[in-house]
Amino acid sequence: MKTFTVSKAVTVLMLAGLALLPLYSHLTGNIFILTLFTRIIILALAAASLNLIMGFGGMMSFGHAAYLGIGGYAVGMLAQEGVGSGFIQFPVALAASALYALVIGALSLRTRGVYFIMITLAFAQMAYYVASGLARYGGDDGLTVYNRSDFSGLINLSNRTQFYYLCLACLFGVIVLIWRIVNSRFGLVVQGLRSNEQRMQAIGFPAKRYQLVCFVISGTMCGLAGALLANNTDFVSPAVMYWTRSGDLMVMVILGGMGTLFGPIMGAVFFLLLEELLSQITEYWALIMGPLLLVIVLFGRGGIMGALGRAGRG
Repeated sequence: MKTFTVSKAVTVLMLAGLALLPLYSHLTGNIFILTLFTRIIILALAAASLNLIMGFGGMMSFGHAAYLGIGGYAVGMLAQEGVGSGFIQFPVALAASALYALVIGALSLRTRGVYFIMITLAFAQMAYYVASGLARYGGDDGLTVYNRSDFSGLINLSNRTQFYYLCLACLFGVIVLIWRIVNSRFGLVVQGLRSNEQRMQAIGFPAKRYQLVCFVISGTMCGLAGALLANNTDFVSPAVMYWTRSGDLMVMVILGGMGTLFGPIMGAVFFLLLEELLSQITEYWALIMGPLLLVIVLFGRGGIMGALGRAGRG
């Protein structure tokens, strides 16, 4: 009970802080912090989507950033062609991400272990090189999104506060959806497949079908993060799909706590704030951050959520 209380208290404080952040930004006149946390929330959404398949489903995808790029390019390409309605851009981004996840999942789920990891990585790199070759949409230089998605006056994405709360609402919506999935019969089967796939197949569950559906849901969620990211930066480039971005998402999940509901959010906040802090101290911040994260991952079993649990028991 004590462990639950500690982790719950920290989680509630974190969520309350995220909800009240625009008020702090307004009172202090600190616009940068609002911009920074908008990016953090978007990447936390992407990390949460990865956690669905990696933490709960045991599928170690190393190409998850591909959906970030696909969602972003869907928004950017439609804007480039004169389609500025968010009611069209966002559904297209979700559909394109879901379709690509379906293709990747259908092929990669035929393998296991390191082969699964390498196939998801190969597909992500394929998307990266395709985007790099799209000369009409900027190629290697990326694509500038001159106008943010238009939602017919319902919400103004050019307003920092409104856009922040839209991203936060999307994050909370995804967390609730993941909670519903994980605690449903479908989610219990997926978690059972993570623990013992052969036994689950022996009692009659079609393993690949369940895993594929979970894989597609995860990719679709990440596509939503990509659409938000393109609006946040007013720019999308192939770099967002590069394998290092997938690695960042994996670190966020592991750092926060795999297989926990709010772990990816904590991991994203910690990882990106640490990155921002170190980058202001030295241009060689990666030389400090890399070993630090390695120590945390190696010795901080269960990530931040695991540490909170041990603190409660202590």
